[in-house]
Amino acid sequence: MHHNHINRRTVLRGLGTMLALPWLEATSTQVFGGAKSNLGSVAAPKRMAFLYVPNGMHMDDWTPKKEGRDFEMTPILNEFGGFRNEMTVLSGLALNGARALGDGGGDHARSVAAFLTGAHPRKTDGANIMNGVSVDQVAARKIGNLTRLPSLELGTEASAPAGKCDSGYSCAYTSNMSWRTATSPVAKEVDPSLVFDRLFSGSAQKLSPSQLASRNKNRKSVLDYVMEDAKSLHRALGANDQRKLDEYLFAVREIENRISRADKLSHADLDMNDFERPEGVPREYEEHVKLQMDMMILAFQTDATRISTFMFSNAGSNRSYREVEVPEGHHDLSHHGGNKDKQVGISKINRYHARLLNYFLTKMSSVKEGDGTLLDNSMVVYGSGIGDGDRHNHEDLPIVLLGRGGGAITPGRHIRYDRETPLTNLYLSMLDRMDVSVDRLGDSNGRLAGLGG
Repeated sequence: MHHNHINRRTVLRGLGTMLALPWLEATSTQVFGGAKSNLGSVAAPKRMAFLYVPNGMHMDDWTPKKEGRDFEMTPILNEFGGFRNEMTVLSGLALNGARALGDGGGDHARSVAAFLTGAHPRKTDGANIMNGVSVDQVAARKIGNLTRLPSLELGTEASAPAGKCDSGYSCAYTSNMSWRTATSPVAKEVDPSLVFDRLFSGSAQKLSPSQLASRNKNRKSVLDYVMEDAKSLHRALGANDQRKLDEYLFAVREIENRISRADKLSHADLDMNDFERPEGVPREYEEHVKLQMDMMILAFQTDATRISTFMFSNAGSNRSYREVEVPEGHHDLSHHGGNKDKQVGISKINRYHARLLNYFLTKMSSVKEGDGTLLDNSMVVYGSGIGDGDRHNHEDLPIVLLGRGGGAITPGRHIRYDRETPLTNLYLSMLDRMDVSVDRLGDSNGRLAGLGG
């Protein structure tokens, strides 16, 4: 096999541009010490991603009746059923911190605030917010120094530092799932073009609107700036790495083109928008979600970060989904009261989100790393902090873990845990597999057994 060893931190450089490399055979042995993995000759880094959907799930269309490997594919799971052998469906998990515990209404705010922290957020719509540290930030503290970005927080609706949003709870709770400290949420980025700049710009500083407009007017593709470096590197690589580099550069160019189209659309027909649209944010929800997912994949692929979160929308979102012929608001429908038509609408929305998850998984599985894929080397949590949206319950949550964690997870099963098993037990188990061991997270009371590896 052809190997010219290249430092893993090698980047392609151009004027104000820095293009990190994907995982290549020529870089792997130097950085990872030639360690063997269960999936290939050299171990790639492990990644964690947490994807949140609001308003719960139509649980009858989510939960399999059978346990073990013989579980049936339910209507929602079937939307990403091509990854049956990569999924571990986890039933019985609970999020006690999302319950009222004497605080009354506000389940939507609590469900997001507690989802990654396992804490019970203080009920306030003032400046005295109090929550807990989220699992992604626990990991970022320990291994964030190994990558250019400690973590990456993404979404489709902007984070808010304050305001009144849900039954006396601050908007900081409803719009943030990542918390650096108990009083400091980590705002998510909703503009794919700014995420792209963070990944590929030579400078991380934010530009003013006028500077951004001037730069975009005259900016060439980042690939145009680094092409000489890319050609030189290409000649030094083996055939497999040349193919990976070509695929990666093609993906970067394609995403640039899509962002450019989205930016042009974002300036048109502004009166048709329900809210002020940031620069570069696509008008179409589906394209917005897919671009953000592509940003996450590029960040993982180039080892810009190993930890990421994504919110499909903020807690209690009432957006309609005309994309799947559901004109009613999502939150309104979730209060179905047993109405069959409303439950059909909720299931359509759930299945639509699951199809977007399928897009993410398909792209992850197409990125080759040694004898495995990016998905093989990742742990992806998908689900909600609410079970049934009408009941606002926080036990037996809809949670699925996807990927193999570099061989540390044995997927392809439905596992039912004892009632009230803390969701945070899953996170402790994931942190162990990231070589980040902590004694406790939120309301955890142990590790989640049976994940394999």
